[in-house]
Amino acid sequence: MTTSKSKLPVLLVTIGDPAGVGPEVTVRGVAEELFKGRVTPVVVGDERVVRSAAEKWTPELIVHPVESPRDADTSSNVINVLDLANCDPEDFEIGEIAAYTGNAAYEYVVRAAELCLSGDADGIVTAPLNKKAMVMAGHEFDGHTGLLAHLCSVDTQYMILGSPKLRVIHLTTHLSLVDALKRVETDRIVKCTRAANEHAKQLGFAKPRIAVCGVNPHSGDGGLFGVEEAEEIAPAIEILRDEGIDADGPVSPDSAYRVAYEGGYDIVVAMYHDQGHIPMKLAAFETGVNVTVGLPIIRTSVDHGTAFDIAWEGKADHANMVAAIEYAYKLATGTGGE
Repeated sequence: MTTSKSKLPVLLVTIGDPAGVGPEVTVRGVAEELFKGRVTPVVVGDERVVRSAAEKWTPELIVHPVESPRDADTSSNVINVLDLANCDPEDFEIGEIAAYTGNAAYEYVVRAAELCLSGDADGIVTAPLNKKAMVMAGHEFDGHTGLLAHLCSVDTQYMILGSPKLRVIHLTTHLSLVDALKRVETDRIVKCTRAANEHAKQLGFAKPRIAVCGVNPHSGDGGLFGVEEAEEIAPAIEILRDEGIDADGPVSPDSAYRVAYEGGYDIVVAMYHDQGHIPMKLAAFETGVNVTVGLPIIRTSVDHGTAFDIAWEGKADHANMVAAIEYAYKLATGTGGE
């Protein structure tokens, strides 16, 4: 086996919780990407777990441990693994929530973030971890997003759900609707839309067209159904346009997504979780990718959980992992606006 310095973007793929579907979707997704030859994927996990998964679902591929991501083998039949040797398959139960596997998943993300921050890799693609298992292991984070924000020393980050035809950034995410409405404020909207603009530019859109949604039915209908559009969202639009950002709004959500899906907008700003998630789940359930924006590194993720009920049974669909790798590739190369 010949190992050479990779000139392709190097993407680190963390296997998530070893007791879940992460190892399966990882090896299957990486196998599919290998034959495209666009990136060098390097799996971050325990080599024993990865080898077990590869023997079950990608037996034609060679599992190859590497010391550094930049020294990965670029052959199309090799799964490169950065081995943390922290999760012996003999010591955990498949499909069970446990601190042991929660800690392992945590350590994969930490190592991947360190490598990206040091410039030794170009992005991270994450398979699902289990929040409860991670907390049981003593790591008090709300999931990948909070953990990565901590590791990257940032206070503000946003969730984007992205697909080939529709992209949406969320002003708020995991809040009650009552609390989310309290955060529909001009300065927050301005910052979120700026982040949307930068993300779309990173994808390759030279002059991103952005729809900023209203929050009330028919965007308030002139104040009949609420005042947030006039008092908070419209002033934000004015500020953004003065900055040269092509922001349109407040746009009624029931039309914004259709226009965006048909190519009229490059990204949509949603005011709260379900306003962004419902259309994405309808339009791109298999190809929708979770992206964390506001970090100094690229991070995409599958948009599903650990699915312990079908773990290691060969039933997991790896299409979302393929999409997550694809999206990270587009961010790393600026080819998403083509």
